[in-house]
Amino acid sequence: MDVLWAGWRSAYMAEVQTEPASDACLFCELPSGEDETTYLLERGEHAYSVLNLYPYTSGHLMITPYRHIATAADFIREEQGDLWRLLTRSQAALDSVVEPHGYNLGVNQGRAGGAGVLGHFHLHVVPRWDGDANFMTATANARILPEPLRDTWGRLRTALGS
Repeated sequence: MDVLWAGWRSAYMAEVQTEPASDACLFCELPSGEDETTYLLERGEHAYSVLNLYPYTSGHLMITPYRHIATAADFIREEQGDLWRLLTRSQAALDSVVEPHGYNLGVNQGRAGGAGVLGHFHLHVVPRWDGDANFMTATANARILPEPLRDTWGRLRTALGS
């Protein structure tokens, strides 16, 4: 196969490739919203976790600092610790709720690196299962998520004790 096609991402990428209408940053604004509306999972002192609205798999979440920083080199020690604590708690909750066989953990920095939100560091936590086709669209541009995001959010919040 010479070309992998993920047509369902085209609308999302069209938004990403254009300059934002304002200086607003999604990850800076999310914590000011209602957790149930924004799918914010857990608030730490220096970082928070949130479900991805464009998930590759069920339970795909992100962890990001509150502070608008672009790279891991910009972190202060407290942000590093909070991000790692949230990662550990998120994976424990995912283990109990969606029972993955493994994980992809990833950071995309800069437009060339595939960042969907430029300039604000965020860590993707992607649950994986044996035989899940590497989270790429396999047939007719379809993704299969067994439940709505709201249900996944509720189950993860319960597992986190929120």
